[in-house]
Amino acid sequence: MNIELRHLRYFIAVAEELHFGRAAQRLRISQPPLSQQIQALEEMVGARLLARNNRNVSLTQAGEMFLKEAWQVIDQVNRAAEKAARLERGESGELTIGFTSSAPFIGAVSRNLRAFRQSHPDVHIKMREINTKQQLEPLLNGELDLGVMRNTRLPEALQHTLLLREPMLAVVPEGHPLAQLAPDALRFHHLAQEPFVFFSREVGTALYDETLLLLENAGITPYITQEVGEAMTIIGLVSAGLGVSILPASFGRVKLDGVKYLPLAEPQAQTEVWLVHHRQRPLTAAARTLMQMMLTGSAAAV
Repeated sequence: MNIELRHLRYFIAVAEELHFGRAAQRLRISQPPLSQQIQALEEMVGARLLARNNRNVSLTQAGEMFLKEAWQVIDQVNRAAEKAARLERGESGELTIGFTSSAPFIGAVSRNLRAFRQSHPDVHIKMREINTKQQLEPLLNGELDLGVMRNTRLPEALQHTLLLREPMLAVVPEGHPLAQLAPDALRFHHLAQEPFVFFSREVGTALYDETLLLLENAGITPYITQEVGEAMTIIGLVSAGLGVSILPASFGRVKLDGVKYLPLAEPQAQTEVWLVHHRQRPLTAAARTLMQMMLTGSAAAV
């Protein structure tokens, strides 16, 4: 049996018009080929679908049943085509994004995620909070479509696009003498003798390596007295007076009693935020759209 969609469309037109001439006009074909195609369809089905004489055309019982099934087939094909088109346009589908703990506090990230969610409500977004280095393997094996991460050494198969640069801030307890310095006076060397609250080496965040390198280039080896796994814990321990720290400016949006965020007068005290994806694996339309939105909006203030 080699029934094609055109056979179904021809039959539906005749069944709805109950007139071969009007059906042919509707289909924009001549009547003889239409009659031939209906006859061929009946032969393939093995049943008489239309009762016809010189004056009338009517549906047989088999024709009535076949018409209902033909409508369903055409409707299903149309739905499948629309779903495929929406997926191709990035209006539906799934998008899995890895992000560091600071990403929700970055204006360019949170604003554009919200805007994308509003403009593409049928795209299911799955967010996975994992640090920069932990995102690399899921990006390589396809578990993540995009990664929002700090600058780090990437495998050759991954490609990054700079989303933004943000300054680093000193995080000190409220009432700390460093908070009395002028805004443009705080330098790395002021932190050299302070007890540091910082990430544990085992956590393996990009911020760990990046911050220690900044301090090392300034000739400072920080006196780390508290090692933790999360930036929010760092802020909490600083508020308890257990030391000072350095974090990206986006964490300055975390309002906690007992903490002051101080700008650093060090031009090199900056960190980059990247959008990362696989070089060889094509991005979905939804991922491309989100990337473009985030890059366009990245000029906004952190």
